[in-house]
Amino acid sequence: MQQSTFEKIYEVVKQIPYGQVATYGQIAALAGNKRWARVVGYALHANPDPDNIPCYRVVNKEGRVSDAFAFGGGNKQIELLKEEGVEFINGYVDMKKYQWERPIY
Repeated sequence: MQQSTFEKIYEVVKQIPYGQVATYGQIAALAGNKRWARVVGYALHANPDPDNIPCYRVVNKEGRVSDAFAFGGGNKQIELLKEEGVEFINGYVDMKKYQWERPIY
């Protein structure tokens, strides 16, 4: 059975470690197509299992959270990340410190 694009995205998002974040583009590339960044956003907005697919760990390349975070808005996303120890500088995730270092093949 072939995985759908959303399933590929969810599999990558599940791998983001506790206390770290990844970018939409990073998830897109790891899921198979670096041009899927916008699709990653759609997939996360339709997340069927937020308890097991930590979509709140995905931020934009500058480290900004989504105002349209589907599970409580940007403030909820910030709250969830802070609970994991992720620090923010002027409202942005400190990407040098918290970006997931998973290599892209």
